[in-house]
Amino acid sequence: MSGRARLALCAAAATLMASCALLPLVAEPTWLLQLIPLVAVQTGVGAAARRVPLGRPLTVAAQALATLVLLTLVFAREYAIIGLIPGPDAFRHIAGLLQQGSNDVSEYAIPAPLTDGIKLMLIGGVLLIGLLVDTLAVTFRSAAPAGLPLLALYSVAAGLSGGGADWLWFLVAAAGYLMLLLAEGRDRLAQWGRVFGGSPRSPGSPEGGAVAPVRTGRRIGAVALGAALVVPLALPAMQGGLLGAAGTGVGAGNGDGGTISAVNPLVSLRDSLNTGDDRQVLSLETSTNDVSDLYLRIVSLDDFDGTTWKPAQRHIVGVPDRFPTPIGLDAGVKRGTVTTTVSAAGWYAQDWLPMPYPPSGVRIGGRWRYEPVGMTLVGDHGQTTRGATYQVTSLDVQPTAGQLAGAPEPPAALKREYTKVPSSVPKVVAQTARQITAGARNHYEEAVKLQEYFAVSGGFQYDTQVEVGRGPDAIANFLKKKQGFCVHFSFAMAAMARTLGIPARVAVGFAPGTPQADGSVTVNQKDAHAWPELYFAGVGWTRFEPTPTRGTTPSYTLSDTPGTSLPDQDLPSHHSSTAPSTAASPSESCTPELVKLQGCDTASAAAAPHSGGGGTGPWWYLLIGLGALVVAAVPLSPLLWRMRVRSVRLGGHARTEQGAVAHTLAAWQELTDSAWDHGIPPDESLTPRRAAARIVELGELDPATGAAVHRVADSVEQVLYAPRPRPAVGAAEDVRRVIEGLRSTVSTGTRLRALFLPRSSVRVLWAVSAHWTALRARVAAAKPSLRRPSQQEG
Repeated sequence: MSGRARLALCAAAATLMASCALLPLVAEPTWLLQLIPLVAVQTGVGAAARRVPLGRPLTVAAQALATLVLLTLVFAREYAIIGLIPGPDAFRHIAGLLQQGSNDVSEYAIPAPLTDGIKLMLIGGVLLIGLLVDTLAVTFRSAAPAGLPLLALYSVAAGLSGGGADWLWFLVAAAGYLMLLLAEGRDRLAQWGRVFGGSPRSPGSPEGGAVAPVRTGRRIGAVALGAALVVPLALPAMQGGLLGAAGTGVGAGNGDGGTISAVNPLVSLRDSLNTGDDRQVLSLETSTNDVSDLYLRIVSLDDFDGTTWKPAQRHIVGVPDRFPTPIGLDAGVKRGTVTTTVSAAGWYAQDWLPMPYPPSGVRIGGRWRYEPVGMTLVGDHGQTTRGATYQVTSLDVQPTAGQLAGAPEPPAALKREYTKVPSSVPKVVAQTARQITAGARNHYEEAVKLQEYFAVSGGFQYDTQVEVGRGPDAIANFLKKKQGFCVHFSFAMAAMARTLGIPARVAVGFAPGTPQADGSVTVNQKDAHAWPELYFAGVGWTRFEPTPTRGTTPSYTLSDTPGTSLPDQDLPSHHSSTAPSTAASPSESCTPELVKLQGCDTASAAAAPHSGGGGTGPWWYLLIGLGALVVAAVPLSPLLWRMRVRSVRLGGHARTEQGAVAHTLAAWQELTDSAWDHGIPPDESLTPRRAAARIVELGELDPATGAAVHRVADSVEQVLYAPRPRPAVGAAEDVRRVIEGLRSTVSTGTRLRALFLPRSSVRVLWAVSAHWTALRARVAAAKPSLRRPSQQEG
């Protein structure tokens, strides 16, 4: 095996070994098995391009093109032209997968499910790193800088994983890099030979003194690797690596300070939902006799960017002994106190603490921080709910319809923050909201009309399999299809409420669980839920339930007057039935695949990528075909040019004396150029006979092929020197026989180069240069004639 081939294999192995650090990030390792042949093909394309040989930029371009084709074949085959050539549809699909992968990365806990988007990011990212490593280490013969992309790959993986086996993946990645360095060192030593002094060559040791530097390099590498593993143990620990582990979400600082970032609150919740069985998540013991309103709120999503809802960055403090009164809640609103003891399952690890809202106090051990705006608790530096038991004291707020209807305008700052609607949201969202709420006298009636439209009168169906797309059009698609699950209903109602000037956000948590015979309440995975919260001054953040067949409808939105959908604003609120909540049955049809695609009981933005309508016109395919021909013609232009020249030279000529002469000289020119393409450069100083003998000797041609060479040479001498040259017979066939003979005696690499990058194609550059020189000469000759009249006039 040549040194460069060994270096290419080591570069591919180093890339794959460094990519092993990504294994803890996803639940399934199958992507690595799919990656191995792709890296092998990418490496093989580079090796073939260097063997031809192509120039360095062309080699990198060939590998990049091969990588694009591979990604198209794996991820967008059904959208590609003939299943291989990427077109506009394929690029849109890949872009949609990348967007989906980006959302999945920010929303799922580690290990995340292997969605198509995440798989594309993993495989595409490693292939990009592999291309950089191969380019630096093999194409440009500089293995040391190739460690930078390998380090970047490992650093991202280690920063995200935060696992306890990071040292193992570092060891694997470092071993791959050291193997690459040793391969380069061995290749350099093989080129320079025995460059160091030392003991003489010993019997049985073919490399002799060259072994010493190799052995020294290995020792240095082993020491450096050991130091890299041992030294960090003596240094202060760093939490989270380069990128904090998903879900910690707590800023630096001890005591009461710090911030909480906008990490999606469902990363751990979705991780627990990605199973087929409906396992128990929480067990409750509560003092209330009515558990129909006992929603367990994890966190609120108050930042709406037009695409999805997420928690905004908030300041966090230490957990107070007693929480302050919820913002906006006046003393005139009836309320009670509920005490709930919550026990989390040992497998359930959530960064946010599920609690009834609004909480007034919590007793829990561990490292927790309090976020005052959302009145939520979040774990500090890896603290989760796993196996935790805690007691929450909360308020049972019981507003009346009249209090909500008579609510004054909220504070300007709060209204400004919670009624923001990005301009990217389709206008149909606001238009539909105004149509639904036409005739409402206040924001409360508008909210009730919105809830009734989604839950009862609008013809919506609860469906976990619907796909409404991602991005700003997701809400518009949902309003058109009228099918979705709690995410779609809560997101749409909150967005529409904002367009009406009602402060709104989305809460994430669990719907009321199922009472048990022993008096406890069981909350399972399929009780996970999302619902909108609207703000009314004097009452505060108020729950609404637009999702049909899920949760319970708030009593302050139920009609007490026959023939109307609005409650009597003069009557007090009545609690709904205290029967156990059994309305979660539609989610039982949710399969693990639907959960993985964010199709069940989660607060994800939406499901799959959505491409705009309109389709692709026929002219697009014409342009794509022309573009593909142009792209293919660039690297194949030397091959196409030689095929055309050979066809012209060996083709028929006029049946005249001048035509016979031209045909003989063209055949000889083709023979010498073909020999040049196969490694025998022409020598213009030789006669045709001596040139023929040289081609036969250097080309190691057999007697029959050598006789063909001499026949063509004899014909040329007849044309050049005979007073009356005889027409050549069978010159074209002789040249073709010689070309086949030359191909049979050279290596595969020489044959490929003669085919795809023939040396004689340099004649094109010579011809262009000659034309350019002639043009400059003509221009220079024309300048004096242009100057003479002006000189005579002067």
